[in-house]
Amino acid sequence: MSGSLLLPEGFIHILRVMNTNIDGNVKVPFALTAIKGIGRRFSFVACRKADIDVNKRAGELSEEEVEKLMTVMANPQQYKIPTWFLNRQKDPKTGKTEHVTSNVVDIKIRDDLERMKKVRAHRGLRHAFGLRVRGQHTC
Repeated sequence: MSGSLLLPEGFIHILRVMNTNIDGNVKVPFALTAIKGIGRRFSFVACRKADIDVNKRAGELSEEEVEKLMTVMANPQQYKIPTWFLNRQKDPKTGKTEHVTSNVVDIKIRDDLERMKKVRAHRGLRHAFGLRVRGQHTC
């Protein structure tokens, strides 16, 4: 059987990270993009900060490596990831810069839309009426 993939001992086919199922057969940075709020660039940076080989498959990660990766993704500013790299800069309510992931992304977007509707902003009204928001033609 030439070309068959030999699975290492302890290989996990599906990992559960941040309330998301991750395919263990995919390389780590690309597997992390399944988590909402984590893109390719951020996943590569998080892997480098956590000292994880980017050519490793997600199923080959040990429990310690997964924990280290989750702490880097949860607290990117502690690992010297620049603030311009984060996806939530100057939150309207708190004023803090943070990186939101998984179901928190949905909550923040919903809160932002509700705030825009409440202050009767143009974008909020367009959302409320179900019209196009970003300047597309409507005819």
